Amino acid sequence: MAPANEGEIGDGEEHGSAVLIAMTTHPTSLIGAHVRLDLLTVGDAAAIDAASTGSRETFLYAPVPGADPALPGARDGHAAIAERLSTYAAGMWIPFVQRRMSDGAVVGMTNYIAIGERLTGETAPSGVEIGGTWLSPAAQRSPINTEAKLLLLRFAFEEWKVFRLQIKTDERNERSRSAILRLGATFEGILRNFQPGSGDVGYGSPRNTAMYSIIDTEWPSVKTRLEAYLA
Repeated sequence: MAPANEGEIGDGEEHGSAVLIAMTTHPTSLIGAHVRLDLLTVGDAAAIDAASTGSRETFLYAPVPGADPALPGARDGHAAIAERLSTYAAGMWIPFVQRRMSDGAVVGMTNYIAIGERLTGETAPSGVEIGGTWLSPAAQRSPINTEAKLLLLRFAFEEWKVFRLQIKTDERNERSRSAILRLGATFEGILRNFQPGSGDVGYGSPRNTAMYSIIDTEWPSVKTRLEAYLA
């Protein structure tokens, strides 16, 4: 049985270690049985707005779009896309929409962020982070997040051949922390006042960040674990 998939699994407000994406081989689509990850485009705005409507109970600590002006840092799908594409243009993020295979509906977003340095002469990074992830309530507790993580991890370790992949989340986000551990990641510790909060709770305030990682020697066992969840 696949692990529970939460509304937010790993977040992202990382603006360092910029690498020119144009010089980095990266996917435009990653396709599985349950989810397809497509590079974000301006045409996805309405679908992102639709996916982020409804209960925001699981969106407390992640930067999920929301046009309600009462929400801290509120921004609709167009603004969220503009923000993500600016980080893509700067070589800092590779943003994807999560598209459910059964009906083609956009059900969330996820990203490669904190793209690490490349070795001399290499076109792929040595490390990367998965972050800024969220799923609509209708897509939670389904195989979608597990498979999306498998697709992103597999490309990072098998195509880029990264040494390390990290995922981080708000220290208070127990749902996200449990989900990250179920992926097979290792908890590395709490980074105090590491970054400003980016979700509906504590937006802009200093937050403690829980850091997790998977390294290249662990990938085979993590891959087997995730494939077993999806079997």
